[in-house]
Amino acid sequence: MALNTSAETPVPVGEISRLIGGWIDRLGAVWVEGQITQLSRRPGAGVVFLTLRDPSYDISIGVTCFRQVFDTVADVVGEGARVVVHAKPEWYAPRGQLSLRAAEIRPVGVGELLARLEMLKKALAAEGLFAAERKKPLPFLPQLIGLVCGRASAAERDVLENARHRWPAVRFEVRNVPVQGVHAVPQVVQAVKELDAIEAVDVIIVARGGGSVEDLLPFSDEQLVRAVAECRTPVVSAIGHEPDTPLLDYVADLRASTPTDAAKKVVPDVGEELERVRMLRDRARRCVDGVVAREERGLAHTLARPAMEDPHRMLDERADHVAALVDRARRTLRHLLDRADSELTHTHARVVSLSPAATLERGYAVLQKGDGKVVRDSGQVEPGEALRARVAEGDFMVRVEG
Repeated sequence: MALNTSAETPVPVGEISRLIGGWIDRLGAVWVEGQITQLSRRPGAGVVFLTLRDPSYDISIGVTCFRQVFDTVADVVGEGARVVVHAKPEWYAPRGQLSLRAAEIRPVGVGELLARLEMLKKALAAEGLFAAERKKPLPFLPQLIGLVCGRASAAERDVLENARHRWPAVRFEVRNVPVQGVHAVPQVVQAVKELDAIEAVDVIIVARGGGSVEDLLPFSDEQLVRAVAECRTPVVSAIGHEPDTPLLDYVADLRASTPTDAAKKVVPDVGEELERVRMLRDRARRCVDGVVAREERGLAHTLARPAMEDPHRMLDERADHVAALVDRARRTLRHLLDRADSELTHTHARVVSLSPAATLERGYAVLQKGDGKVVRDSGQVEPGEALRARVAEGDFMVRVEG
């Protein structure tokens, strides 16, 4: 409804804002399509704020919704996603601001693709195809590299040039296939299987340059994901640029952000390896020098010990001690022998002085009867009896006269 106004009868701002609000209220709930350019999910807040933009007309409008409304699509909807929103227009009179209060959000276009990919991703992850324990390690120095890429593509050139620059002797087995369109998936799968069947191929690189989500869809195909999961050869995914993450990135044994990055991760740099070898040699030499120096110090310390400087010193000290003990033993033995000799001489003198022979030498004689008995009493002999007389120097016969 048109208003009758003039410079003399203007309508206050509040009235205009109220009228606009009334007109907007009569619009009711509407379905709106746009691209999310800003998304704000404050922790703990019950309301989510986003901005919908129409790229064709460069027009944006704010949208609010309760957290439970956005949580239903939070896994597949983010900034840049195209969505369809069922919302009621609201007019905030104090600021003169129009916004939409969303009751339902649905992804569309790329958003629908992403939603399907997210569902496929969850299903494949539940099967364990993305598990870390399934990842195979890459060889340190691959002799033959399988490469799946577009014909005469920038991805092929980047991989080949960077790999040969890093290690000139590296060899490639290249399979040129379509990397987008309806024929991409079966040919990429066939190329991967052919390279996996070649015993000499050490690693397979699947490479493609950047592109839109639709362009990269072949590398999120379930058939390709399962084929890569079954490979015995390690597979490197080098699809698009850093933000691009097709499902091939999750199942591959290694993800490279770009084809150039794939060449750097798969092929070692000969200059870096030579430098590493030089550093290891220097480190080994320092270690050996350190061990030798430590042993030399230990040997010098051992040789500096008194026992090593003069090995005979201990023997000389012990020899003096043994000589002293021998001398002491000899003196002791000599003393014992002298004392024993003195005692023997004294005893001999006593024995000699007490012996019958000594008595005989003083002029005494011993008379013995014929049976050898010594005559001690005169009554033991008879007149005319023959007796033997022993003197100091021999014996002789005597006869009793009376």
